[in-house]
Amino acid sequence: MNAEKTLSDIFSVSDELYRTMSCAAETDHSSIFMQLTELGRILTESDRASFWKWDKHSHTLWTTAATGTDRITIPDTTGLVGKSLSQGRVIVTNDPYHDPDFNQAVDKATGYVTRSILTMPVANINGEYIGAYQVINKLGGDGKYDEAEDCRRLSLAAMICGLALESDVFLEESHTDKLTKLRNRMGFFHDFDRKYNAVIRDPKRMLSLFICDIDKFKSVNDTYGHNAGDEVLQHVAGILTENCRPVDGIYRWGGEEFIMIMTDMDMAGAAEKAEDIRKKIEAAVCDTSEGFSIRHTMSFGVTAFDPEKTIEENISTADQKLYTAKETGRNRVVV
Repeated sequence: MNAEKTLSDIFSVSDELYRTMSCAAETDHSSIFMQLTELGRILTESDRASFWKWDKHSHTLWTTAATGTDRITIPDTTGLVGKSLSQGRVIVTNDPYHDPDFNQAVDKATGYVTRSILTMPVANINGEYIGAYQVINKLGGDGKYDEAEDCRRLSLAAMICGLALESDVFLEESHTDKLTKLRNRMGFFHDFDRKYNAVIRDPKRMLSLFICDIDKFKSVNDTYGHNAGDEVLQHVAGILTENCRPVDGIYRWGGEEFIMIMTDMDMAGAAEKAEDIRKKIEAAVCDTSEGFSIRHTMSFGVTAFDPEKTIEENISTADQKLYTAKETGRNRVVV
């Protein structure tokens, strides 16, 4: 390949990457990973490239960015990526169709022909593997990857990818409640700035929210213990999540309080949603690991978002309605 053009391509991707990383309006890291993927493709003179994130909680591997393919999710014990991470080493195959670890499903579905693959595990600064780089079909020459030379070329993009992924994981964890796995209060304000403000600015769209609280939660802890109380919180989080649309958001606000924010839904619709969830929680039983079967209820305060008020003022409005629900008998929805 033309060395001058390759160098120019590298500089172009680097410049775009720098500008993206310097942009405060960037909503997430997906475009950064896409650019890093493209950088790795150019450095190794490959036809395609993908960067895989290792989700150790769900035991899956999925492409954060892939050149030429849609998002793919696989078990972390399968494929060349899984093998590379489990063994902690680079995997090179120049005859993939005779490699038992190569997954041919994508090729069969798309008609693409894979001739050569290089997979490199990516580590964080503690040396823990957190993802993998994969480049496909070496261009030029004999079309085969050289482990030493191509790894040397790919190492720059892999190192930056590792740092970016570590930052991405750290940000996600700081916005996640460790007990319920819901977004926390910090995540709420982050999402509001990046997602929901756009809804508020559009006069044709609506935003509603409710804040809800487990009734007499202190008595659960006092009667059954804090371990059981934690399981009740997880139980409630599960029901809320099951009833949350992809365009909405559910957050642990603190203690036994949760907030659901709903896009393109008026207050009547939000109240109907809250009432449906209230009934499901009332009918459900939380069977704890210590053998307790705990029934509990929740109270809800619902409001339509007023764009003339601050986020805090809108939450305060919903919180006042929640207080009314608690003071007038609990296990009810107030709008």
